[in-house]
Amino acid sequence: MINTLSRWVNLSLFILLSFSILFSSGCLKEMNNTGYNPNGNLPLLITTEVSSVTQTTALSGGTVILEGGSAVVARGVCWNTSPVPTIADQKTIDSSGPGNFTSYITGLFPKTKYYVRAYATDSIGTSYGSTYSFTTLQGGAGFVIDIDGNEYHSVSIGNQVWLVENLKVSHFRNGEAIPNITGNSSWANLKIAAYCGYLNDTTIAGAYGYLYNWYAVNDGRNIAPTGWHIAADSEWQSLFTYLGGVDSAGGKMKEAGFIHWISPNTGASNSSGFSALPAGFRLLNGTFTELQSSAFFWVASQTSGYYGLNKQSKSVSYSECSKSFGLSVRCVKD
Repeated sequence: MINTLSRWVNLSLFILLSFSILFSSGCLKEMNNTGYNPNGNLPLLITTEVSSVTQTTALSGGTVILEGGSAVVARGVCWNTSPVPTIADQKTIDSSGPGNFTSYITGLFPKTKYYVRAYATDSIGTSYGSTYSFTTLQGGAGFVIDIDGNEYHSVSIGNQVWLVENLKVSHFRNGEAIPNITGNSSWANLKIAAYCGYLNDTTIAGAYGYLYNWYAVNDGRNIAPTGWHIAADSEWQSLFTYLGGVDSAGGKMKEAGFIHWISPNTGASNSSGFSALPAGFRLLNGTFTELQSSAFFWVASQTSGYYGLNKQSKSVSYSECSKSFGLSVRCVKD
């Protein structure tokens, strides 16, 4: 009787244990299919491979696949010349929460190997995606350098040579600082040279250049690199004529694709190599608008005229605005 009872108890325990294992496995499988996070209380994320590498900038980003025990309050990428970058090193901050994000890496040194990975921070701590390495392009000869040490590419279009990037200098050619005005009311009342980054964000400025008012463009102290100048109307007109006229020149000038422009980026081929970037502009009241949708370039003139490109068209438009507007600047070689 005792042996029979013992065998019955052991069999019952075996059945219960087997059922428990099967139940736990089923729950685990269900959790994996419905948001189970193997990273525990920390966010789960991946890093986007690095692209668009120049001498001083690169493009990366990531995806926060799952949040952890609390909401993601900061995300971006971090980088360093050592193989294990952390948020204690250089980093971007690209919004919060789950989902995809794009990160513009700026302030790099030419011909240098860097390591980058995405990060996401919640109230528990910070987790990281996989690490990628990349090497910036070599600078020096053949590149244009402004007084701040920023490097620019150039391109020959017809009988002209243009800078490929929007100007991002913060000093006049003589070394004096251009006032960086961040406040809306202060910007609105200016009658002197000034510049700013879009939304006063240096990360955005690193990719799209600074925005300058008319007073900075026409200041005798000069914001263009040595050997270069801000294009006059006749030089813009020569460019458009060479590219087939204003009705089609915009498409040949706009950077193709959707890294910087948003859809539809109509007609964009960048066949000229001008690589126009949609830095948007700053209004008279100091607010910002049109980033990734439109590009506006000052004309060196006594009137506050500018040429514009937008995502909806392959043409170029001309207009005039207040001298206190903040627009992009492109330079042409002397």
